[in-house]
Amino acid sequence: MTMEPFLSKLAANRIILASNSPRRQELLKALGVDFEVKVHPIDETVPTGLPAEFAAAYLSKLKAENYPYSLAENEILITADTIVIVRGKILGKPNTDLEAFEMLKGLSGTTHTVITAVTMKDAKRQITLEDEAKVTFRFLDEDEIWYYVRNFKPFDKAGAYGIQEWIGFVGVTGIEGSYFTVMGFPLHLVYQQLKKW
Repeated sequence: MTMEPFLSKLAANRIILASNSPRRQELLKALGVDFEVKVHPIDETVPTGLPAEFAAAYLSKLKAENYPYSLAENEILITADTIVIVRGKILGKPNTDLEAFEMLKGLSGTTHTVITAVTMKDAKRQITLEDEAKVTFRFLDEDEIWYYVRNFKPFDKAGAYGIQEWIGFVGVTGIEGSYFTVMGFPLHLVYQQLKKW
């Protein structure tokens, strides 16, 4: 298969994805982009008083700005963060089965907001892109929630769910916006920015 000109240009760069998320890695790979994963832990506490809708961009930028290695001329760093907002409250990642259950119970029968922000940075510039989607859940039975929590262990997912998993198959009745934004990586924005880069 012949490589398109923009992919040839990208191949001259070293793309670094600073995310442990298997979904983000899978989606970036699906774009036909070569990259390596290099993760550094940071404190992901959102400052008190920061409006919920700004949290994803804040955390995505924080991950890029605290990347501990200098970027060479041909390196592009990509960081990302996803938040779930329901009734004005941010839902982070659950730590226990009970926390996951309570989050999903709170999402049951609601339409909530998912915002994913992506920051791209090289040696000279940095840009943050973000996208928003609305997700509607039907009312979930408690045994359905427990089944999902106990079998899928959604502790690495904002809002305690992955739309691409069982709970998404049986519970989501509508999405307004990009499915991939809900998964945690707005591919259309990443692709457009990589082409510009």
